[in-house]
Amino acid sequence: EKEELEPVVAQRIDEITAELQTTCCNSFDPVQRIKTGFYYFKTEIYDKNPELFDKLKKGQEPKFLVFACSDSRVSPSHVLNFQPGEAFMARNIANMVPPYDKTKYSGVGAIIEYAVRHLNVESILVIGHSACGGIKALMELPEDGSESTDFIEDWVKIGLPAKAKVLAEHGDKTFEEQVKCCEKEAVNVSLANLLTYPFVSDALVNKNLTLKGGYYDFINGRFQLWGLNIGLSHPCYI
Repeated sequence: EKEELEPVVAQRIDEITAELQTTCCNSFDPVQRIKTGFYYFKTEIYDKNPELFDKLKKGQEPKFLVFACSDSRVSPSHVLNFQPGEAFMARNIANMVPPYDKTKYSGVGAIIEYAVRHLNVESILVIGHSACGGIKALMELPEDGSESTDFIEDWVKIGLPAKAKVLAEHGDKTFEEQVKCCEKEAVNVSLANLLTYPFVSDALVNKNLTLKGGYYDFINGRFQLWGLNIGLSHPCYI
């Protein structure tokens, strides 16, 4: 009986070995991906644009400060075709901008201050997007204030005014529809929060800065843009 089992066991070992080899060959190699990615950038972009990169060696003069979500599907550099040196970027969960507070979220405050006071950006753009997990988490926050995450729920609470407005104005809609409304309304909350930064409001009053809201619908391939010059302007669709 032992002799009969040996060929079966040996065959199974061979099958497992082959599976492991296939898995190994097909597994994601982060180092190789980084190498091939940089090689493409170096040969197809860096080497072919010497004037641009020679200029960037001397410093940066971006026209935009962009707040966007960390979602891997919505990189502003790809969606809006920003070139190196064109946009100062800040990405976080649900593209939130907290209100001015020197004791909390100072990392965001430092980004805004540097962009406005030192880089003299001409426009701040906050971009929301479709199917945003951060906004869904905001809409799902328990009413009792309980939390199940270390950081996420506390962070998305920045958008609570957006959630309250959506529930008040769209209480009859489905949860999915409310989330979509909140994806845009949270952008407006961030635009309003930007006004609490003294250097932002000063630049607006002096007409050295504009605030823009955007919404990237990657499901349908559309981009919506609206402005905030004290009051919201009519949106345009691209």
